[in-house]
Amino acid sequence: MPDVTTEASHPLYVPLAPLTAPRAEEPRRRRRPPVPPARPAEPPAAGSVRPAEPVATRPARPTRSARPARSVRPTDPVAAPSAAPVLRLAPGRLRAGVAAGAGAVGLLWGLQARPSARLDVLFASGAHLTGLLAGYGVLVLLLLMARIPAVEHGVGADRLARRHSLGGRYVLGLIAAHAVLALCGHAVHTHADLVTAAGDLLSYGAIAAATAGTALLVAVGITSARSVRRRLRHETWRAVHLGALLAAALGFVHQLAGPDIAGGLLTRWLWSLAHAVVAVLLVWYRIVVPVRAALRHDLRVAEVRDEGPGVVSVLIRGRGVDRLRAEPGQFFRWRFLRRGLWATALPFSLSAPVRDDTLRITVKALGDHTRRVRRLRPGTRVLATGPFGALTAHRRTRRKVLLLAGGVGITPLRALFETLPGGPGDVTLLYRASDSSSVVLREELEAIARERRADLHFLLGPSDGSFDPLAPRALRNLVPDLAAHDVYLCGPPAMARAATASLRRAGVPASRIHSEDFDHA
Repeated sequence: MPDVTTEASHPLYVPLAPLTAPRAEEPRRRRRPPVPPARPAEPPAAGSVRPAEPVATRPARPTRSARPARSVRPTDPVAAPSAAPVLRLAPGRLRAGVAAGAGAVGLLWGLQARPSARLDVLFASGAHLTGLLAGYGVLVLLLLMARIPAVEHGVGADRLARRHSLGGRYVLGLIAAHAVLALCGHAVHTHADLVTAAGDLLSYGAIAAATAGTALLVAVGITSARSVRRRLRHETWRAVHLGALLAAALGFVHQLAGPDIAGGLLTRWLWSLAHAVVAVLLVWYRIVVPVRAALRHDLRVAEVRDEGPGVVSVLIRGRGVDRLRAEPGQFFRWRFLRRGLWATALPFSLSAPVRDDTLRITVKALGDHTRRVRRLRPGTRVLATGPFGALTAHRRTRRKVLLLAGGVGITPLRALFETLPGGPGDVTLLYRASDSSSVVLREELEAIARERRADLHFLLGPSDGSFDPLAPRALRNLVPDLAAHDVYLCGPPAMARAATASLRRAGVPASRIHSEDFDHA
């Protein structure tokens, strides 16, 4: 029989008071003899270690206040958000597509290259290859951030952001190599020093435009460094990043004037078409789709509920919300049209399945913007872009699933806890928090666990304590057949990294650890 436990088997972890909920009549198709309720837990003696006891032995429907929406029975299938299947581009196919494009660019260079042992020709050939690859790399970076649904749902917003960041370094390296090789080649060809050669090159309008674009990309790269980004307001960082669009346009002007692209009509047409396609995708998914969704769904704040110290749930209601096709585990970028919030799109996960044209997010006050969310008033208009993220049921490969949450990272996992199909014992939720006051949505979690006969453990205690509940041995004690599970993981970055390492040491393959880092989302 699965158990619902509210304390870990260690004296450092304080027990939570057991919940009381009305008992529900057992379904006819699964009659079982009544089981007497468990005795109230007694506090352990000082220095003793007592294993956690189950506090629920048969399902009971949660109270209305503890359950804002209908729970899913353990044997119920999860209804798809839409009859049409959601398109997803697998990460492997994305990598293959990017690699194929780079190969095509290399082929274009090879067809035009003229073998020669002259030093200036060698420098020029290297400059042409690095320049073409840099131009292609800029297009790939823009495509990764175009928020194309099939890419976002298949790869995940955090992976896309990490690849975008890593790709940006490669692109800047290619641009630097292109500039140095072109400068050296021109200096050798004209028998001039580097300073004179640089001045001569900058007299060409297309090269001057490319230099300005490079300066913009360098500014984007500097502000993307973690140490710098922490010191910048999000609005400042975003404004600098918009400069990348101007940099891409200036680079395009330079590329059209170069011999590699301007040398043939077909080449010029194909290169221009690639830039046009990326530009259309950016405008469509970053501007047209959000504006159309705002007009179609008319999303507005319906209610703001206190969930605990510094934590609120925001209910957002609109028209035809089911057409957004949001899945449990996904997130939206929310823009609340009120002073102090309208200029920033905040990524928050859905903390409950979508139903009755209502979306719900649960937010913890961690900064200026999240603190302002607490002061939202009913009727505030909301612009929502999404859904995004790949932390959904489609990643599941095993019958048994472990959901591992830390802090406010419980929000996407709470929605999955309710909706992932499975019978008793198939779904387990471990919730790591510093103390009982930090547990978010506790009543709902315990109500879902009772109805689904799922395992639920709250791992309470300081992160720097002598006992680590996320150590491999501790995880195997709570989930004996851990290696046979899929694991969904969401929490603060440090906790997520430590938990991933522990899961790997406990025998869970990396391919079955599914996580999403919202610092990169």
